[in-house]
Amino acid sequence: MKEQKIISVALVFIVGVATAQLVQALVKDVITPLYSPYLNFLNPEIAIEIGKSKFMIGDFISQLVNWIVILLVVFIIGKKLAKSM
Repeated sequence: MKEQKIISVALVFIVGVATAQLVQALVKDVITPLYSPYLNFLNPEIAIEIGKSKFMIGDFISQLVNWIVILLVVFIIGKKLAKSM
């Protein structure tokens, strides 16, 4: 019984990592090109240099969009699961 739970947790972890990679590709290759022409300041390549430091502001915003998409997907799945119970 415990072995099945451990295997289930491992499988869920692997699926979660694969899903995160898929969402990252979705944001990078589909969502970012949709808003980049209209919001040029959100370009992932944009950086601010202060002294020798380089702050990748565009990359941060891209990761923020990635996080929001993951959050939205988890929220929708959680909402559907709550209705089915």
